Order: sequence, then C-alpha cells, then structure tokens
Amino acid sequence: MTTTGAPHPAPPSESSPARRRILADPTPLRVSADYRRLWFGNTVSWIGQGMTTLAVSLQVYDITRSTFSVGLVGLFSLVPLIVFGLYGGAVADTVDRRKLGLASATGLAVLSAALATAAFAGFHRVWFLYAVVALQSVCAALNAPARSAMIPRLLPPEHLPAANALNSVTMTSGMLLGPMLGGLIVGYGGYQAAYLVDAVTFWAALYAMWRLPAMLPDRGTGHGGDRAKRASVLDGLRFLATRPNVRMTFFSDFCAMILAQPRALFPAIALLWYGGDARTTGLLVAAPAVGALLGGVFSGWQGRIRRHGVAILLAVASWGAAIAAFGLTRNLWLGLFFLALAGYADTVSMVYRSTMLQAAVPDELRGRLQGVFIVVVAGGPRLGDFLAGSVADLTSPTLAVTGGGLACVLAIGLLGLRSRGFVRYDARRPTP
Repeated sequence: MTTTGAPHPAPPSESSPARRRILADPTPLRVSADYRRLWFGNTVSWIGQGMTTLAVSLQVYDITRSTFSVGLVGLFSLVPLIVFGLYGGAVADTVDRRKLGLASATGLAVLSAALATAAFAGFHRVWFLYAVVALQSVCAALNAPARSAMIPRLLPPEHLPAANALNSVTMTSGMLLGPMLGGLIVGYGGYQAAYLVDAVTFWAALYAMWRLPAMLPDRGTGHGGDRAKRASVLDGLRFLATRPNVRMTFFSDFCAMILAQPRALFPAIALLWYGGDARTTGLLVAAPAVGALLGGVFSGWQGRIRRHGVAILLAVASWGAAIAAFGLTRNLWLGLFFLALAGYADTVSMVYRSTMLQAAVPDELRGRLQGVFIVVVAGGPRLGDFLAGSVADLTSPTLAVTGGGLACVLAIGLLGLRSRGFVRYDARRPTP
C-alpha cells in the first residue's frame, strides 16, 4: 500500500498513554500532513455546506410559504446523490482521484458562489434553488467516493479506525454547527452572506486537494485487470456479491437504518408523548447527532479493537436497544439520553464499517464500494422513514419505535449467527 507523509511509528505498547487514550486519537493528523490538510479542509467545508443547506430551506419557504416546497429540497438533493453515487465510485476507480476530488470540490464552490451571486442580485427563483441543490448533489456524489478512497493511501491500516472516527467528528460538526451558524448569519446578513461564507470555506478543501500527490487507482492486485480501466459498476457489485464480510457491513446498516429509524415520527412524538412543539422536535432531531459527535470525540478506545465484525454487531444491537428504550419512555430528558446513546452507537458502527471497506477492499475497487456505501447511507434512512411512518399510521408511534428497535436487535443477532466469518473478522488480517 502506497502511503505518504512521515514514517509510520511502531504500535504503542500496552502501557503507553496512547493505549489508555479516551479522547479521539489524533495520530492520523500527526503522521500524515496530507491527511491533516484533507481533514481540516473537509471539516471547514462541511460546516459551510450545513449553513447552505439551512439557508436554501429558509429561502424556499420565504419565497413559497409552502412546507411541501421545502420538502422538495430534500428530494432534489437525494435523487442525484443515489443515482450518481454508484457512477461517482466507478469514476473514482478510473481516473486520478486527486483530480476528481479537486474538480468536484471546485464545482461545489462555484455552485455556492452562484447562490450568493443570485441572492445579491435579488434573483429569487425556486426552480433555480432546486437546480443548484441537484447539481451540488451530483458534485458530492463524485467527490465523496474519491475522497474516501484516498484515505487508505495516506495512512497505514492501523490508523484507519482513528481516521474514520475523526471523519465522523467532521460530519457531525457540520450537521450541528452548520445549521446553527447558518441561522445566525442569515438572521444578521441575509441569504447572500451564508452562501458567500460557504463559497469561501471551500477554499480550504480545494487547497487540501491541490496539495495531495497523484492518486491513480492501483490496478496491480488482479481484481478486474484491464477492466479496471473502464471501472464497470457491475464489477463492483459482483465483487460485493462474492465477499460476505464486506456485504455484511451493508446488511448491518440496513438493520439499523430501515428497521429502527424513528426520525419521521419525531414531530408526532414531540406532541403526543411530551406535549411539546417545534422546539421539542428540534431537540429530538439534535439528540442523535450530539451522541454521534460524542462517539467521535471519545473514540480513543476504538483503535484497540481488532474484532471489527463483533464490534459492528454489538454497535448495531445497541442502536436497536436504545431506540426500543426510547419508545418506552415518556420523560423527555430520558428520551433524549436514549437517542444520544443510539447516535453514539451509530458512530461506532460507522467507524468500523468504513474501516473494513477501506482495508479489505482492493484499491482499484474502493471507489465503487464507497459509491455503494453512499447509496446505502443516503437511501437506508429514507426507507426507514417510510417504514416507521407506515407502521405508526397502521398501529401507533409506540409500536413503530419500540417494535422497530427490537426488530433491529433480532435481525442483527440472526445475521451474526449466520455470518461466522464476519464474527471472526480480524483487522490484522482483513478479509473481504
């Protein structure tokens, strides 16, 4: 595996401070200047994107006074992300990933600048906002697989769990801080100020990509041969169909995100269970994100775990159990605690699932598998929203939430019993 940056340090001894670390392990930031720049640039740009996401929703509502129109923002964002997710992964396995990341990040910066220009010019058209959101999703679908596939080329395998934990801090910071800052900036400076700040923050990501070395896919491992030059999406799906451990990373996420996803019920739960309002709904939405952020901040122990398959099974079961417990409580603060606990468990699962995809998948297929990962992450929760809403309408929110959590625990337990190789998976000998 080709890496850049400083020489890889020897693993710390069991008695060293690194082994006793509780907070996130910053070693990847120390050993690789390229990864450090990439992480910082992504963190800044994610916060900027979170600001723009909120600003677009506020502007659409300001123009239309229609919550349905605001809901369409999510649809115009989701569909291109799913459609182009697989394609973006195939492209990332064909071209220089650095150039692809640089081009797609440039596209995102230009689109943010277009939003700012239109707002400064007083051009307030909903169709324009929808079009820009859709194009942003296309650029994101091209950028994310390339960026994720780069990380194993920048760091040795033993540092991948720590790097993925740091990446989770980036994502959850964007989800939490971005909308908060976006609301403040829109309130004081208008939509154009939020869009302009987002466009400026992309320079950090662009600089990080520009400083990277060339990242051509490694086609020397024999998984695809000359076909890797055209990087067929079907080759990635065939690989996934014949590699049970990699496949289980997706099945386990489906258990959590489809069977036990209560997000769509939060408005009804806020009113029916807690007698609350929109502010209560906001707390329910924020609680899993807070837990996820804590999962990244307090992730120092995760690098010591070698049985990643077992860790994923336990984390997904913990998510389901926490959601089931949330469905049984009628105390708001206790409910928020269980949602935060579920968010923490989700981060643990994500860290190990991402690490397995990066370590066990050959380099020339990493982009395509990361594309599948994007589709699963984007589509799974939406299917979960539909399932939870349907069950709640047919029965009750309590049965939908608690039953879904218990179904998640049962399903992941059965998958673990049937996937003994996944249970035995050892990070020191990654096997797809």
